[in-house]
Amino acid sequence: MTKEVLHVGIAQIAPVLGDVEANLQKHLNYIKQARELGVEVLLFPELSLTGYSLREKTLGVAMGTDHPLLKQLADAAGDMIVSAGFIEEAQAGEFYNAQAMVTDGRVLHVHRKMNLPNYGGLEEAKWYSKGQALEPCEAIAGWPMHTLICADLWNPALPHLAMLDKPALMLAPVNSAADIVSDEFSNPQGWKTNTDFISMTYGVPVMMANSCALEGNSRFWGGSRILDAFGHCLVEAGGEEALISATVSIKDTREARFQLPTIRDADSRLVLDLLAKRIGK
Repeated sequence: MTKEVLHVGIAQIAPVLGDVEANLQKHLNYIKQARELGVEVLLFPELSLTGYSLREKTLGVAMGTDHPLLKQLADAAGDMIVSAGFIEEAQAGEFYNAQAMVTDGRVLHVHRKMNLPNYGGLEEAKWYSKGQALEPCEAIAGWPMHTLICADLWNPALPHLAMLDKPALMLAPVNSAADIVSDEFSNPQGWKTNTDFISMTYGVPVMMANSCALEGNSRFWGGSRILDAFGHCLVEAGGEEALISATVSIKDTREARFQLPTIRDADSRLVLDLLAKRIGK
C-alpha cells in the first residue's frame, strides 16, 4: 500500500575539499540526526563526500560503487533512503560526477551527471565523462524518484524526460556558488526560478540540496529547499550547515497534476517528430 505522506530531509553541509574521511563522518552525523527525526528520504548535496573543486584531486577520491565507504553509508542509513554525491570510477580512469542512493546496507541506484557545465568558472567536462542514462528508482513503494544533478536541471529536455516517468519525488543535489557563472547571473535567484518552475509545471515535490562550503574564492551559498507539488516552498535553509525537513503527500501530487496535466498532455510523439526534423536538417 502506497504511503500517503513522506517525511523528507536535506542535509546542507560544507564538505571538506578532498577529505573523504572527514566528510564521511559528517554524513554519518547527519544520518543519525535524520533517523532520530523520522526522516525517510535524506538528500545530501552534489559531491557531498568529496567537495566540488577537485580538479587534480579527482584521482585520490574516486571510488567504485562497491567501495566500503558507500557500504558504511548504506549500513548507517538503515531503512532510510540516503542520497549522497561522490566521484564514481567506473573503469580505470573513467570518472563520473555521481549521486548514489543507498539503504539497508546496499546501493540501490546511481545517477551519473549528464550535463557537464563548461562555462564561467565551471570546467567539469575537462575532468569527467558524461552520464548516458536517466532512470527512476522506486526506493519506496508508490514513490518513484528521479535524480538530476545540478546542471542537468538547466537542460530543459532532461527534467521533461524525467517527468515523463511520472516520478513522485525529484531529487536535485547541486553545488551552486554565488558568482561562479558570471557577475551578472544570480545563482540564488536562478535556482529559485528553476525549482519553482519544475515543481509547479509538473506537479512534483522537489528537494534541492546545495553545499554551503567555501572553496578558495568560491562561496557555495546554501539555500537548500523543499517544495511541494504545487511549487510552494515548504522549508528553506540559510547559508550555514543545517538539517531541514518537511512532509510531502501523494494527495497533493494527484491534485496538482489534475489541475495542470502537463505530463498527460506532453505529446511526446509530436515532440519526437519535431526533433527529428531539426536533427535531419
